[in-house]
This record gives sequence, C-alpha cells and structure tokens, in this order.
Amino acid sequence: MKQRTIQTISAVMLALTSISVPPIIPMQTAYAAETTAPSYQARDEIPALYKWKLEHVYASRSTWEADVKKVEEMAGVIASYQGKLASSPQEMKRVLDQYVTMARLRDKVALYAGAGLDVHTANASLQALSDRASNMNRLVGEKTAWMTPEIVAISDERMQKLLASSDLAPYRLFLEDVRRSKPHILSRDMERLLAQTSPLAGTAESVYSMLAKDIKFPSIKNEAGKEVPLTRSNYVSYLESSNQSVRRAAFQAYYRTLQGFQDTFAQTLAGQVKVHNAYAKARHYDSALAASLAPNNIPVKVYDELIATVHENLPLLHRYVALKKKMLGVQELHMYDMYTPTVPHKERYIPYDEAKQIVLEGLTVLGEDYTTVLAQAFGDGWIDVYSTADKRSGAYQIGAYDTHPYVLLNYQGTADDVSTIAHELGHAMQTYYSNKKQPYITSGYPIFTAEVASTLNEQLLFKSRYAKAQTKEEKMILLNGYLDNFRNTLFRQAQFAEFEKLLHEKEQAGESLNAEAIKKLYVDLNQKYYGAAVVNDPEIAMEWARIPHLYYNFYVYQYATSFAASAALAGQIEKEGAVAVERIRTKFLEAGSSAPPLEILKAAGVDMSTAQPVREAMKQFERALTEMEELAAQK
Repeated sequence: MKQRTIQTISAVMLALTSISVPPIIPMQTAYAAETTAPSYQARDEIPALYKWKLEHVYASRSTWEADVKKVEEMAGVIASYQGKLASSPQEMKRVLDQYVTMARLRDKVALYAGAGLDVHTANASLQALSDRASNMNRLVGEKTAWMTPEIVAISDERMQKLLASSDLAPYRLFLEDVRRSKPHILSRDMERLLAQTSPLAGTAESVYSMLAKDIKFPSIKNEAGKEVPLTRSNYVSYLESSNQSVRRAAFQAYYRTLQGFQDTFAQTLAGQVKVHNAYAKARHYDSALAASLAPNNIPVKVYDELIATVHENLPLLHRYVALKKKMLGVQELHMYDMYTPTVPHKERYIPYDEAKQIVLEGLTVLGEDYTTVLAQAFGDGWIDVYSTADKRSGAYQIGAYDTHPYVLLNYQGTADDVSTIAHELGHAMQTYYSNKKQPYITSGYPIFTAEVASTLNEQLLFKSRYAKAQTKEEKMILLNGYLDNFRNTLFRQAQFAEFEKLLHEKEQAGESLNAEAIKKLYVDLNQKYYGAAVVNDPEIAMEWARIPHLYYNFYVYQYATSFAASAALAGQIEKEGAVAVERIRTKFLEAGSSAPPLEILKAAGVDMSTAQPVREAMKQFERALTEMEELAAQK
C-alpha cells in the first residue's frame, strides 16, 4: 500500500528538482459470534474506538488555522535571508534552524488537513481545509525555492570551510546531499517558476482519483443468484469467490465499465507521464526514471536488475499458475481466477478485535518494546478502521514528526485485511522509531526502505502462522497465501514497474500514448509474465486504469525490491533471533534517512545494490512452490 509521508526539508528542496497480501487464517474462535462486517452509512455511526483521533493533532480548527498563518509568516521570514546563507556558518545554521521549525509545523498542519479529508471526502468544509493546506504548501515552496540554488552556488572551497564549523554538524548530511544534486539544480528564477507550477503537476492524478471515485459499476449476481452491488472496495472479494461465474461477472463488469472511460484514463495517465518526462528534461536528467531515483541515490541499474532478474525467473511464475490451474480443476485458467484460493475452505469473517490479537501474536518475535507500542497504536486512536461511502479507499500510514503515526484502513474482515494491518503498522513503527531516534532533518525515510518495514511484518506474520499449522489443509491454505502474495508483490509489481518504464520511454521517444496503444502495451506484457497457462482475457487490457500507483513516479518497483529485502531480513531473524532484531531496529527502523537507503539496508544485513536478494527470494518462492506441489500430490 502506498506509504504517505509528510515531506522533510530534504524532500521539499530536492523535489523542486493494489496489493494483495497473504491470507492469514485464524485458528481462534473466540470472536465467532460476529460473522459479518459492520456496515456504516455515515462516519458518526462508527464507535470512537475504531476512528483515529485527529484531536491529538489539533483540538480545534481555529488552532489549526493559527498554525497555517504561522507557517506562512515563517516562510516569509526565511525568504528575507536570501543571499546570506554563505556569509557564515552561524548564519546558515540560523536559516536552516528556522526552516526546520517551520517545516515541522507545516507537516503537522498538512497531516491534519489530509487525514481529515480522506475519511470524509465528500465534505465541502474538509475539502476547503485541504485546499487551504495546499495553498500554504505552494507558498512555502515559492518562498524557499531560492535555498537549494543558493546552497549549490556556494563554491566547493567555501562550503568546506562552512562545514568545518561544528555549528553545521547537524546539517552536514543534508548539505552534502543537496550538493550532490548540483548538476540538476536550476537558476533561482527557474526554481521559483517550478515551485509555482508544481501544483499543476498533480492535476492528472487528481483527475484520475476523482474519475475513479465517481464511476459507478453495475450490479452482479452473487453465489446465491442475488443482485449485489459491485464497487472498488469489494471488487477483489468477488474475485476470491469459489464460483467462477461470480468471478467472471465481477471481472467483466469492472473492466468493461472502465473501458467506457478508456480515453479519459489514457489522457490522465499520459499527462502524468509527460509531466515526469518534462521535469526530468528540465533538470537535465537522461530519463524520468533517473530523475525519480536520484534523490534517494538509487542507481538506475537497481531498477533494471530487478526487471531482468524477474524475467529470469518467469518460468517459476508459469509453473505456479499451472499448479493453480490444476488445483482449481478448471479447463481454462483466466485472469479473474488468479485471486481465487486454490485450497477449498470455508471463509469466515474475522472480527477486528481478533485481527488485532493475530497481529500482536505474529509480531512478538520483534520484542516486547515493539509489541507494546503496537498495543498503544490499537488502543489510542492511531487507526481508522471501517469504511463509509466517501472514505478514501485502500490503506496507508501517514506521520508527522510531532504527532504519533496514523493508519487508515478499510477493514472488511478478510484474511488479507489482517495482513494489511500488519503491513501498515510496519510503516507506523518505522515512523515511530525514526522520529524517536533521529532529529527532524534525518527522520524522514524513502519508500525504498519504508516498504521493507511493512513487508517484513507480513513475512513474520506468515512464518508465525505457518509454524503453528497442525494439518495439511492449514499448511496448504497458508502456502497458498504466501505464494499469492509473492506473485502480487514481486512478480506483479515488477510487471507494473516494467510497464511504467516502457510508458515513459515511448512518450520520451515521441510515441502516442492513446488508449489503444496503452492497452496493447499492457496486454502484451501481461501475456509475457503469465505465460501459456493463463487465458489473456481482453478485459485485462484495462487493468492499468485501476492502478493509482502508476501516477506516483516510479513508485511500484520498491514493493518488489522491498519484498526481497524483507524476505532476507525475516530469514535472519529466524536464524539469529534477538541479535538480528536488535540490528534491524537500530540500523534500519531507527535510521530514518541518516544514510543513503542502500547503505542503511546493507548495515541491517541485506545488500540491495546487487541482484542477489531478488535471486534469494526467488529460491524461497521455489521452495514454497515445491512444498505446495508435494502437499497437493498427497492423497
């Protein structure tokens, strides 16, 4: 799931430059009386225990508005220092200290506005609040756009003298990072212009989000032949149905509806690609991919090696889908069959209170301190649990330095939802530990490491459940979940990453990204990944229109690399116990951005600068696949 984080000082300055998770089948029955998910029509109906407490951020809107004005005033004061940064170490420290003070307050303001709107998107008052925060952010960008060019313009000799002062020790890493971007920093006027136009860069994503939200899907017939509504939120649950006709109906209704808007979807996606390419060109990068990786100091070869290594192992995916076809007993395996559990078993609703216990028990290996904080997250307003009609879909974690983390869920009581809790709390715990250990300037962390923290929790949850499995059926159910999660997180996200790369390359080469061109590109790639065992249904050509992550500027590849890294770290915890847990917490969870992400992961125990972690992860997949094949062959 997308990790939403408030920008740090580095991100602000340098920016001026649907994943399934493994089913965890609970063995407990203490909550069996509650058999269906509660249905809430309005937010006021949801008990306070299941809603996050934004009053922990601001007790009133008037207090929030006062802080908005403070941020704007401080941005104006910072602008008055233009031209003075290099005058002395003390002067530079004074400016950066004031920026940090302003940025911390800005983050808090933005969190309150964004989180408030996401749980009540149709509320006009909250929309206005969000617009007010966006205007504030734009003003901050404009008032501070001079800072990066001025830092870059300082001569190397002068910068060495400035950094020799102990006054600037807290900002050394940040200043060196900014200097690394020197070839891509523009003049003050150009930086100001880009800051002023930056809100326009998000227009395509905003249009996409509103279009996706406003589209209404037709009803379909469920297993009992009853007409039921099809929505963005319940779509995947129908794909998990044991009835193939229900899966087919949901799949066809969903994507044929999207196809009715294919030209609009194509224009929004193409518009976002053009923005990425235009900004990369303006900053003298070879490609939008290189531009997106540069702030985190990730070489392009890491991206390319991921795709190449996944290509090497596509025969494993083909072998997996062939097994799925055999176990499902279908004459043809379709794309709408891919989410269907291969092991027949009766699904049941998992009450949220039971899900909490499953997660807490599954993560006990991370130590008492970790689980104590998790218990606080569950009980003290960190998590927004249930859906309403106008709540943002999906799940995420958002955090600011001066607040506790917040987690958004749309809990439906499925096994996948249990793992989603663990996933998002992985983000929350990284935010918690990083904020606790790091100063603000290095407290933020890139998605490249963030998704390691979240998928590590998933890996550990699976291992915990599998170790407790008593029967062949329990093992097969869990293996089914693990293999599906592997497909979704490593193979599928690599497919999206390759698709995104090809889109940008085609636009950069001057090719049209119309709906038919995008559909052909996607369906051909889908055939390559899934092979001959799967029918490449024509509707799958519209799947890209369902993926908001394609608007996030080369975001999705990090799910795949992170999954590989977390698999390695989970293995180390299994072998080394508390020693590995301590290393992972101190060298990784507490590290923030105190070093480049590749260095942080290497210190934690995994070297992502090579293809080895992905290859090792593929070996784990093959072992699990072999075990599933052997269990399936047993009579």
